Amino acid sequence: MNCEAEEFEDFQMRKCYEVDEMIRILIAISITVATAVAQEAKVTPLMKQELRGLAGKEGVLLTVEYAPGGSSPEHRHNAYAFVYVLEGKVVMRVKGGKEVTLGPGDTFYESPKDVHTVSRNASTTEPAKLVVFIVKEKGAPITVPPN
Repeated sequence: MNCEAEEFEDFQMRKCYEVDEMIRILIAISITVATAVAQEAKVTPLMKQELRGLAGKEGVLLTVEYAPGGSSPEHRHNAYAFVYVLEGKVVMRVKGGKEVTLGPGDTFYESPKDVHTVSRNASTTEPAKLVVFIVKEKGAPITVPPN
């Protein structure tokens, strides 16, 4: 009888360790998913100005920062977007265009009709930062879904 009780205790201990290990794995997966979700670009508006002589248009100046491995979802601007890479390297592509990797001092252009299909940090270890100048309809959103 004593042997059976010890075997049952051993069985319970093994199950406790297995459950504990499963909880650790689930926590690690949750942290990984949360980190991946948090890798979206950080956009910081710097300036917005009505453009005299261009009726109904405004200029917007902003920075975009990508954490290592960060990216932006597919989008469009319905605007003229002029991009200048300040630091790091980014991968960019508009629908129908070639994917390009840009570094500090490089530029990229998006027309109002372009769908920005790829916009991501080329590095998984270093951040990247861009400055973007946009000419758009006054009051219109800066980014819209690709449809």
